[in-house]
Formats: sequence, structure tokens, C-alpha cells
Amino acid sequence: MGGLLWAASQAVQAETSLTIRAVIIAPPPCVINSGSTLNVPFGDDLLTSRIDGVNYRRGVPYTVTCDAPYSNALTLELKGTGAAFDNRVLVTRKPDLGVKLFVNGADWPLNTAVNFTYPNFPVVQAVPVKRPGSKLTGGAFDATATLVVDYQ
Repeated sequence: MGGLLWAASQAVQAETSLTIRAVIIAPPPCVINSGSTLNVPFGDDLLTSRIDGVNYRRGVPYTVTCDAPYSNALTLELKGTGAAFDNRVLVTRKPDLGVKLFVNGADWPLNTAVNFTYPNFPVVQAVPVKRPGSKLTGGAFDATATLVVDYQ
């Protein structure tokens, strides 16, 4: 019993008090497409035999509004799940089909941030690609990802 009291006594002796006061200032947020879903218009007339990573390349129409940006140095990133056949391209619900992205004309692997200076936003493009050697079936496809703008 003496040992237990000693331990309790030691614990009381070790107590200290610390008060922290802080003000956290977050940079003003940027809003992409006024908060609306972003759709890439690939169209309804894609031929499966012509999907080769070149045909059907489309611009990704997006807008970004930053109220009083904290800094003009920003990053743009597309966060998503990679296709099983190539983790650099966005997975679709068709297992042999993915969506490859480009930024300012260069390959843009998924989950990779690109630096830019506000208000000069990067040009983003997307193109359907297929697993090498696969034969695609017809039908609708879709893919989901998150476009993120952040401060450097």
C-alpha cells in the first residue's frame, strides 16, 4: 500500500499546467467550377477500334475562382484511382478502359501535383486509353476523380 501511495504522490508532483493560445489563419479557399461537377464531353460516337490514347482527346473544361489568394503560387492535382493496367491513368467502370490525362500538352500521371501561378491555369486534356492487346466492348463508361487546387 505504501508503494501505491508513493506512485500517486509522484503523479501529483509531476503535474504541470500549460495554456496555449493560437490563432490559425487558413488561406482563402479556391472554388472549382462553382462547386459543380466537372464533365468531360467525350461524346456518344466513340469507336472502340479507334481508342488508342490519341483519338478522342478532349479539353477538360474547368474554372477556378480564388478570392484574394494567399499566394499566387498554386498546385493543381487530379486525385483518383489508377486503372489496373496502368496506375497513371484513371480507372473507369470498364476494366480494359482508362482515361489518360495531359497538362499543358505533357503526360500528367494521376495523383501528381503540377505547379502554376494564379491566374494562369494549366490546360488540362483527357483521352480514353485501353489495356494493350485488349478488345473493348461498346457501351457507356464513366470515371470519377477529384480536382484539387492548393497553395504551394
